[in-house]
Amino acid sequence: MNSLVYLLDTVVTGNSADYVPIGIQIIFAAGFVATVMIATHLLGPKRKTAEKLENFASGIESHGNARQPLAIKYFLVAILFVLFDVEVIFFYPYAVNFKSLGWNGFIEVLLFVGFFLTGFIYIIKKGALKWED
Repeated sequence: MNSLVYLLDTVVTGNSADYVPIGIQIIFAAGFVATVMIATHLLGPKRKTAEKLENFASGIESHGNARQPLAIKYFLVAILFVLFDVEVIFFYPYAVNFKSLGWNGFIEVLLFVGFFLTGFIYIIKKGALKWED
């Protein structure tokens, strides 16, 4: 019982001295990271060959310029995917609570699906998912 009172007492006081161990731990952690980085830089081998200095992208040979423009269709499809994916996430709470929501919940979900489909039909009519260039 005394240890519980002691723990509660230190939580209640909230002195800045209570944070000294955390500060010491951060200083030691930063010092350790700096020491290891400096040691590996000084002690490690320094054999820079053309093959080692070449960019590596998952084993695929790189070719061309990475700064060439992409078609806007890629970005549009990515944004539409995120948009519809987030909308589908809203079906999960309904699926969990559909019995307790009753008919009012069912009607609200039908309205949500209606708005969802209206947006999807609008996107199809605008040709956002056509891939001809």
